[in-house]
Amino acid sequence: MPIVLGPNQYGKAEVRLVHVDRSTPVHRISDLNVSTALRGDFTAAHTRGDNSHVLATDTQKNVVYAFAREGGVGEIEQFGTRLGRHFTAAYGWITGARVEIEQFGWDRIDVAGPAHDHSFVRSGQNRRTTVVTIDADDVHVVSGIAGLVVLKTTGSEFHGFPRDRYTTLAETSDRILATEVTARWRYTATDGGITGADFARLAAEIPRTLVETFAGLHSLALQQTLYHMGEKVLATFPEVAEIRMSMPNKHHFLVDLAPFGLDNPDSVYLAADRPYGRIEGTVLRDDVPAAPIAWDATPGFC
Repeated sequence: MPIVLGPNQYGKAEVRLVHVDRSTPVHRISDLNVSTALRGDFTAAHTRGDNSHVLATDTQKNVVYAFAREGGVGEIEQFGTRLGRHFTAAYGWITGARVEIEQFGWDRIDVAGPAHDHSFVRSGQNRRTTVVTIDADDVHVVSGIAGLVVLKTTGSEFHGFPRDRYTTLAETSDRILATEVTARWRYTATDGGITGADFARLAAEIPRTLVETFAGLHSLALQQTLYHMGEKVLATFPEVAEIRMSMPNKHHFLVDLAPFGLDNPDSVYLAADRPYGRIEGTVLRDDVPAAPIAWDATPGFC
């Protein structure tokens, strides 16, 4: 029959790992969610149930823990690269690997001024992320930030949009603009071109640039805000080839207080959680080769 197996991958999802670096009296904590996925010659496992080429997902989980013990975690981009290279070198039939890491932040607790050496408080809801893709000899790294909630109480307009019989939204020259930024950026060179210190610096400076651009730009649309945030990142950081962002519009509606004999001079709002507009876009350098495999969960699969 003209039926064949298409693109496929498998791995261990959401391995929870907490690593404590005790090499100095000032401890460092790494709180991670790690997912692995392998690509290669797994046809027999699907078509005949032959598992001779299947590196068990439980084994993949154990590698995550063992590598944390043997070499520490360091920057998540480096940890993901170590894991991916191990899997692709382990067996000849494994030709590619994808390692996704989500890092939860912890801040040191200030005790009467100085930060405590080994006590922490969970930081905000935003998470640092990375996806490392090993494809033969190529290494692609896409890092990012998720859950970054920002809001400005003025400096945002929305008008000039088409109106038809279904349009009820009023135009406005002043509104609250709020969003939860998910941003992912692909590095131009990662195989020896960016150090651990670079990854740490960029993980701090790129989100700060996004937030500062959001705050400083007088917005005529969330689309405009998204583009200028991405443009500023590319203009500031030559290490970044492209950035993709998803920014839901977290609507705030003025509450009608007239039934209570009260006015509402743009001070009392209803924060609506759904439905919401979702604005997504990519800002990229047109002189840098594309790398679709760095973004695709499984090329040709979903």
